[in-house]
Amino acid sequence: MKTRKPTTSAARGSSSSSPPSQTLPLFSNMPRKSSLFKHTLIATVFFLLAIYAFFSTFFHTPLPPSDSNSDSSSFLLDLGGVSSQENPIPFPERVKVFMYDLPHKFTYGIIQQHSLARGGSPVPEITTLNYPGHQHMHEWFLFSDLARPQSDRLGSPVVKVTDPEEADLFYVPAFSSLSLIVNAGRPPGSASGYSDEEMQEQLAEWLTGQEYWKRNNGWDHVIIAGDPNALYRVVDRVKSAVLLVSDFGRLRPDQGSLVKDVVIPYSHRVSTYTGDFGVKDRTTLLFFMGNRYRKEGGKIRDLLFQILENEEDVVIKHGTQSRENRRAASRGMHTSKFCLNPAGDTPSACRLFDSIVSLCVPVIVSDSIELPFEDIIDYKKFSVFVETTTALKPGYLVSLLRKVPEQKIIEYQKAMKEVKRYYDYTHPNGTVNEIWRQVSQKLPLIKLMINRDKRLVKRELSEPNCSCLCSNQTGIIDSLG
Repeated sequence: MKTRKPTTSAARGSSSSSPPSQTLPLFSNMPRKSSLFKHTLIATVFFLLAIYAFFSTFFHTPLPPSDSNSDSSSFLLDLGGVSSQENPIPFPERVKVFMYDLPHKFTYGIIQQHSLARGGSPVPEITTLNYPGHQHMHEWFLFSDLARPQSDRLGSPVVKVTDPEEADLFYVPAFSSLSLIVNAGRPPGSASGYSDEEMQEQLAEWLTGQEYWKRNNGWDHVIIAGDPNALYRVVDRVKSAVLLVSDFGRLRPDQGSLVKDVVIPYSHRVSTYTGDFGVKDRTTLLFFMGNRYRKEGGKIRDLLFQILENEEDVVIKHGTQSRENRRAASRGMHTSKFCLNPAGDTPSACRLFDSIVSLCVPVIVSDSIELPFEDIIDYKKFSVFVETTTALKPGYLVSLLRKVPEQKIIEYQKAMKEVKRYYDYTHPNGTVNEIWRQVSQKLPLIKLMINRDKRLVKRELSEPNCSCLCSNQTGIIDSLG
């Protein structure tokens, strides 16, 4: 509030004889007005404070974290929850995994049996043996990961613990896929005497006798069975565990499902393509090299051979696993625009993952296929899906692919390059980490099933009780992405 300044004779330059009474009325009203103003101001302030206190008490909502912190936390969790030293950010506690120290007959002993069956000599220390390369090497990479000190695993989505009492999950590192092929391809009469069936029975007996298996009926255990035939004799005895599988082709709905289990990729067997995007050096329209004759759903291969083998810009060859054939397959995939991926004996095959690391657009002809990591990967962005009966129409497949413009193929290639680390078991943030992330997401369901088991009355069912979302039984939609 602005008040008038009292004027004096000195200020006006008049004589000192001017009557001072002319200024008195101004000063006589000031104390009363000033006091009224102060009381009004104080009352207003107290009123505002009372309103603030009222709303703070009854209507206050805690502020969420700032966008920058939220985004950073989300990003760090994608990398396994590792925060920088400069700006540490808290993250949820990671799942703790205990790996069983299995008897060697279920791990390194199988490697030795595989070597002996191929003319190898016994070694004094079997833990020095190298795991032989094949398409189901995932069991070796997961075992090797958890065998490392935790200090070397800082980017992992799960924490390795050495005390089983601390564990959320228990990993069973049996080499069940390698066990299947110990005697595979051996001439009659040259078998080593090793029995995969005996190994399965012994493993199931050992595992189901363990304290921590019996504690929760195996719900909190994780077992790898990458080959569709792995553990086929004993799967009913261990089916409560989380199974790491390549597909559900040999499993009943009550044995395996997308909700309980994890679909994992085959280990790719061709070299990774390191060239540029484009089609200039990819002169073949469609490439396939593999076993022509398969069982069950894989019978489509022979039919596709008959339709495609005379097309001028299509290379389709029969070939089995060998070092020379792998080199030929690498050259073929690296110089082709599209790679054919029909079903094998079961819906999936390693060829899909060979195609992706080759940046050769997969053409998937397998109606019941399940694919790994589909919660984060959209396969339609880099794959062509064709329903089986449609693919068998003469001329349909090549006509469809010839219509795909060059720029679309390049888009597919770029999309494949973005995701190909998810199919690389040797990548520091590749397949192994993604499998553990998928496994860790099963923990809430595992806890549900453990608690549910405690109160349910066991009863006989006329039909299998899946209690989950079962695998794909509906076919696929033809798509160019």
